[in-house]
Amino acid sequence: MGYRGRILVVDDDPDLLEVLAHRLRGIGPQVSTAASGPEALQLVREEAPSVVLLDLALPGMDGLAVLESIRREDPETAVIMLTAHGTVARAVEAMKKGAYDFLTKPFDPRHLEIVVGKALERQSLREENRLLASELSDRYGTLIAESPGMGAVLEVTRRVAPTPSTVLLLGESGTGKEVLARAIHRWSLRACRPFVVVNCVALSEELLESELFGHEKGAFTGAHQQKRGRLELAHGGTVFLDEIGDIRPALQAKLLRVLQDQTFERVGGTRPLRVDLRFIAATNRDLARAVTEGQFRQDLFYRLNVITITLPPLRERAEDIRPLAGHFLARYRAEIKKDMEGITPAAFGCLLGYAWPGNVRELENAIERAVVLAAGPLIAPDDLPEAVCHPAPGAAREEPKSFHAAVEEFKRHLIEATLRKTNGNRTRAAARLGLQRTYLARLIRDLGLQHAPPPIGSARQVS
Repeated sequence: MGYRGRILVVDDDPDLLEVLAHRLRGIGPQVSTAASGPEALQLVREEAPSVVLLDLALPGMDGLAVLESIRREDPETAVIMLTAHGTVARAVEAMKKGAYDFLTKPFDPRHLEIVVGKALERQSLREENRLLASELSDRYGTLIAESPGMGAVLEVTRRVAPTPSTVLLLGESGTGKEVLARAIHRWSLRACRPFVVVNCVALSEELLESELFGHEKGAFTGAHQQKRGRLELAHGGTVFLDEIGDIRPALQAKLLRVLQDQTFERVGGTRPLRVDLRFIAATNRDLARAVTEGQFRQDLFYRLNVITITLPPLRERAEDIRPLAGHFLARYRAEIKKDMEGITPAAFGCLLGYAWPGNVRELENAIERAVVLAAGPLIAPDDLPEAVCHPAPGAAREEPKSFHAAVEEFKRHLIEATLRKTNGNRTRAAARLGLQRTYLARLIRDLGLQHAPPPIGSARQVS
């Protein structure tokens, strides 16, 4: 398997440029060339290469001046100086100014590949560390499926994982869509490459665009330097677009282009960047209905809806509650360092009889709470949340609403309750909910909650 990344070769000798570019393309990376210092700096800003091979003796703006400019604009770029025999002392000076290494002309082809390969590996490792690639961590590495519904999901997942096809994961909040996405990546041919998560509702539309595509220096107020987006950093790997049903139409159009052509421009940029990515998207919304209502692009929906996997809610996979509870007990027993032996039959009865509107995430939180609060070696009913062992009358027997209606009702109830607690202050409500204020305002508008409800305990006037 060849190296991945982008290399820029800078030399005023066109024949040498051609030879180096041909040689380096043979080991895998994308290669661009420049014949002068100003041209090199322009390409560094546009392409953000991982490695630059820079001739020390350039006409006009020499290599040391170019090196200093690159170090100011992007200190993480690895610069390898190209020197003649008589300029080795200046190459050492370049090393003191931040160059990664130097090569002396004429090059030994094998030595060239080794030095460049090490630089690319170093840059790749640095980017993966920046992304906190944790797809192999215990927290996300376990899929528990003893129920027929989840067994069918995993069977489809294992067939789909080795392919390059886009996958759309559907299901209620908390059913484990990110866990399944990580499993798809781990079982794919891209397992050794980055797995990058983008939460499409955690940021405002403007910040999300910059997070996805990156931006050029000066693209907007506060853009003091060039930034690579997550799509660029994930090159060769998998991008997980969580809650994709909530992105706005303008950004949907740009995302469609990436899915179609694997190309995009940074915010404020004009030069197309090409990436090699596998996309997995997830949502708890009814996308087909959103298309009908004009809230989601039909062409983007078709691009995403290649392979669709629907995760069943926990209330429909009761066989998984016992092993999931045991798994979470073992995890939090170790994390909290508390000697716990298990769960009493009465507590298991509570777990099995509850409807779990928050699904697996709610079950995990309930077990963590129980481990913290339990006075003895066994989790008892009193250690579980009140709602689990003593649900409201009729709650478990209530006929379930449609998925979309249930999600909207939950959002409306949660936002109304939070606005009451904050006396209608949207900024404080957004902070409590962990949302951007602009996104909360949009939810209030879309759910028809334009008038904030009165605070808890306030008197209502009746006529």
